[in-house]
Amino acid sequence: MLQRIRQSLARMIAPRSPKAGVRMYGAAKSSRLTGGFAGIQNSSADAELSLSLTQLRARSRQLVRDAGYAKRAKILVVNNVVGAGVGLQATVASTRGNKRAPLNDAIESSFRTWSRGALCHIGGVLHFHDIERMAMGQVFEAGEVIIRLHNRAMPGSRIPLALEIIEAERLADEYTTPGGAVPSNVRMGVEQDEYFRPIAYWIREGHPGDLRGVPLNSQRFVRVPADQILHLKLTDRWPQTRGEPWMHAAIRKLHDMDEYSGAELTAARASANYFGTIESTDENPLGATEQEDGQQHYDMEAGIIQKLSPGEKFNFHTPNRPNSALDAFMRYMLREVAAAVGVSYESLSRDYSQSNYSSSRLALLDDRDLWRVLQQWWVRSFREPLHSVFMQRAVLTGAIPGLGAEQFFADPDRYQSVRWKLRGWTWVDPTKEVTAYKEAVKAGFTTVTKVIEQTGAGDDIEDVLEQREHELEMMQEHGLQFDTDPAMVEAPAVGVSAQPEEPDDSPEDDEDDDAEDSSPQQRVIAIRR
Repeated sequence: MLQRIRQSLARMIAPRSPKAGVRMYGAAKSSRLTGGFAGIQNSSADAELSLSLTQLRARSRQLVRDAGYAKRAKILVVNNVVGAGVGLQATVASTRGNKRAPLNDAIESSFRTWSRGALCHIGGVLHFHDIERMAMGQVFEAGEVIIRLHNRAMPGSRIPLALEIIEAERLADEYTTPGGAVPSNVRMGVEQDEYFRPIAYWIREGHPGDLRGVPLNSQRFVRVPADQILHLKLTDRWPQTRGEPWMHAAIRKLHDMDEYSGAELTAARASANYFGTIESTDENPLGATEQEDGQQHYDMEAGIIQKLSPGEKFNFHTPNRPNSALDAFMRYMLREVAAAVGVSYESLSRDYSQSNYSSSRLALLDDRDLWRVLQQWWVRSFREPLHSVFMQRAVLTGAIPGLGAEQFFADPDRYQSVRWKLRGWTWVDPTKEVTAYKEAVKAGFTTVTKVIEQTGAGDDIEDVLEQREHELEMMQEHGLQFDTDPAMVEAPAVGVSAQPEEPDDSPEDDEDDDAEDSSPQQRVIAIRR
């Protein structure tokens, strides 16, 4: 008895095993219900991409080619991030802060001329805004795209700058040291220093999947210095050398949806062909014809009643298609795909039957928050560095009148100052939103400039004012007057004269004027030309 008591006390006093006393997250515990996580280990972004990138990219491209919702998602992202193209508004100012209009016009004119396809594209085909849309589409489809800056003036251009679009497949991503001919610090085709800063890019001369017989060799690599490359990709982890396809979390779902809808279509086509069978105990029924395969068949015609022989029974087969649950199931799947892509279900599917105005508007506004973030990323990653290179080469060749090299390089940031005209969005409910914006401007919560940027579809306040001025001049030249003419909007406040009163030198009147000026009552002034 005493021995058993001692053993019990020893077990109570003995230290517990580490697992028994450690608190764990429920998501980290292992059980039969978490068997799907078996074997998962922590790894770097490059370690995961090196094993998956080629297959991910190929499957993503296939879905964009063949699956309607995948193509719709790509169009949705490109249209909202880049739109018709990001505009440029030069904002060079003097030392006193005044805008230098002639110089700004010269910068804009020089860039607009260079943007033509024959001048900015190494192939002489794509306009600059077409290059923008194509590059953004590649970021979506392949996860990345490379823009090479060639120091070469195309025929008819004074600026030695031409752009080449290089697809992600041309990077040596499956090799750490391709052919043993490059340094050992090359990661998936990108040569880096000890801090993972790109030094150079190892690019194939040809696309590995190009047409057979094309003279370019896809196994020969060219080392391109990093200062000639703009590598456009979204970086989720650091260090992350390559970009992952946008739809990486939705690829399997989209493929399953595409396969399932094809199977349902096949079943529906089969169900459209009604057929029947006849059960009989007679080995040679009357009216039956024997086919080559040894089977006996009857011909069925519309409006014909076939009399069966004794002992025969007719069974009519009607397959249950189309599937009544297909619509709800596909909507469920598509909502998950929309969440993985980062857009709303309504925008991706164009199906507004399952939502009301308020919920659809909230989804649209949520989408626009994402688009604004991506627009700023696009400006930081592509447009700003490209504009810096453009200005340097344009100034050195004298392509911008009124701006010399010595003047520019003394203060390059000042002469590279621009305002980017990003794609905006029109009103969802104009009646309510216009009124709300007007009240916000009057209260000082926002500005007319900001409202125009958000709703002007790429125009800024200078564009709107110039168009408005030109419009009013045309109206006056033709002797026309519309409700939008400022002369028609004269509305003085009640009890307040719209005409300025004659000043009075008497001290008493001065005191009255001071009192009136300090009053919160405001005077509505008619805007006249």
